[in-house]
Amino acid sequence: MEPLYDDAEWKRRLTPEQYRVLRREGTEPAFTSALNQEKRRGTFRCAACGQPLFSSDAKFDSGTGWPSFFEPLPGAVQTKRDFHLILPRTEYHCSRCGGHQGHVFDDGPEPTGKRFCNNGVALSFEPAQSGDMAARQE
Repeated sequence: MEPLYDDAEWKRRLTPEQYRVLRREGTEPAFTSALNQEKRRGTFRCAACGQPLFSSDAKFDSGTGWPSFFEPLPGAVQTKRDFHLILPRTEYHCSRCGGHQGHVFDDGPEPTGKRFCNNGVALSFEPAQSGDMAARQE
């Protein structure tokens, strides 16, 4: 993956917390993101590059303190093994800019059984337009 920006440009574009999570694979404290409670219909995007990552239709309350989803949008994320905490985990990143989003676990709801546990600071939320919601309801 060709980088969108060099490190200095990422530091300029992102808040210090966003930089720590998105570019240095950090984790924000649980229950600190307003997006954990976001219930409106819309799209969750990468806070670094704006790529759509998750539909609100895939969001669920995992009780973990981080926004959680049972599946990403097609082609939105890439995964790799993470050994930072000794036991291997599956980490996922935005497929466009490589920004760290979180980890995926096998304890989510049907239909996938997956829990994409996302750092809220790594996301932005775009509410659906009223026309979008009407089209979904038809």
